[in-house]
Formats: sequence, structure tokens, C-alpha cells
Amino acid sequence: MKFIVLFAALFAVALAAPRPDAEILRNESEVGPESYSYSYETSDGNKAQEEGLLKNAGSENEAISVTGQFSYVGDDGQTYTVTYTADENGFQPQGAHLPVAPEA
Repeated sequence: MKFIVLFAALFAVALAAPRPDAEILRNESEVGPESYSYSYETSDGNKAQEEGLLKNAGSENEAISVTGQFSYVGDDGQTYTVTYTADENGFQPQGAHLPVAPEA
């Protein structure tokens, strides 16, 4: 489960990764033993922010809980924003441009 959460978080960061010709305008990070946070902004309009927390450290129910968002400018010139949570329940993205499953 931890691998899935970590993979989802890294996938989100890679998706919003700055283009090679973009300049970094802001880059902040803080890493602790049971939590982390980072944020950045680039000159091409990309932004990302994420916080992670280790829940139930040392127990059988230990889990990483991640919340964050990223935005980027698409090829069509529109800014797309994705807000997400990744935890023991999986990766849960939300965005106006993302498809939504029909209700059962």
C-alpha cells in the first residue's frame, strides 16, 4: 500500500514537472522524521504543493497520508488544477477537467 501511495505522489509531481526552459521562481521543502512538505512555482505557470504525514507510526496500521495540489498550463493555454489525497484509501484526485465515475 505504501508503494502505491508513494507512486501516486511521484506520478503527480512528474505530471506537473517544469519544462526544461522554465525558471524556478519558488522552491521550498521541509522534511522531518514523520512528515514532509514541499512547494514550487515555475515561470511557465506550473505550481505544486504537497504535505505528507506518517500516521500511526510504529504500529501495524502505519500509513502515509498525503494531500496536495498541482496546476499546469496545457497545450491549449488553459490552466489545469488537480487537488488530491493519497492515503490508505488510495489516490483520490479531483479537478474540473477530470472525468467522474457515474453514481451507482
